[in-house]
Amino acid sequence: MPRSYVMHFETTIDIDASPETVWRILVDIETWPEWTESIRSVRRLDSGEFTIGSRAEVRQPRLLTAIWTVTELIPGRSFTWRATSPGVTTTAGHELIDRADSVTVRLVIDQTGSLGWLFGWATAHLTRRYLEWESHGLKQRAESG
Repeated sequence: MPRSYVMHFETTIDIDASPETVWRILVDIETWPEWTESIRSVRRLDSGEFTIGSRAEVRQPRLLTAIWTVTELIPGRSFTWRATSPGVTTTAGHELIDRADSVTVRLVIDQTGSLGWLFGWATAHLTRRYLEWESHGLKQRAESG
């Protein structure tokens, strides 16, 4: 059986806003292009509440368009979604850690599969930059309103 490798990327950021504010911004996925340069467009492929099974088409600079499906969700706290392509599964986690007067946001990208390590290695700089853009964009958006 072929061995699967994992490329792991992670960042955290403290945001001076309520967890409710940060969560509301985070799950309003179609507005992401307004606050992060790492996303060109997001189009929900279903309607209603953002929940397990929700799907979206995401376009990012320098990457192929991907269909992301929510695989885990704890309302107000975290969600994970996954996109697949031949040889690579990308899983993105978004977690809020409530502090006394702020929230810490943890963003994670894991790339697995027979080509996951190669794709992760080839796009490592871009992935790290996108995580930074997303965390800082979320911070700016949440703290400004």
